[in-house]
Amino acid sequence: MDAILRVLIAGLVATIVLTVVLRGSQLMGLTRMDLPLILGLWVTRDRERAKFVGIFVHILVGWPLAAIYAGVFWLLGGASWWLGALLGLGHGAFVLLVVLPGLPGVHPRMASERTGPDPTRHLQPPGLAGLNYGRRTAVATIIGHVLYGLVLGVLLR
Repeated sequence: MDAILRVLIAGLVATIVLTVVLRGSQLMGLTRMDLPLILGLWVTRDRERAKFVGIFVHILVGWPLAAIYAGVFWLLGGASWWLGALLGLGHGAFVLLVVLPGLPGVHPRMASERTGPDPTRHLQPPGLAGLNYGRRTAVATIIGHVLYGLVLGVLLR
């Protein structure tokens, strides 16, 4: 039970760090990707409410991923900051190369690369590596995910 509680706490802390880095990079003008808005608009049409709801959606998505990291740490013989950072690098690359480009196919309010916006789809598609939201989007995403893994590696050591 102690191990499960540690994973839950570490996962919550790491996900909050990731969320703050991604949201902060948008607020500082490093990227135009507003992740809370994108995730929140999956749940509600209200753009102002979506920004708030999206933060909790991101935490609810990122939190359970800590269990996957914990499983990988266990399989590889233990957690460390460098292994967590390495896993985070892979996680960030997966998000940039698979998740973000795939969003238009599943997001109810996101335009696609081929069809463009219609009256119900007001979000710009991220494109490969999120490049439609700016060149620094990939950098911010990688940094956030490396920190996510690093925090998990430290807290689960």
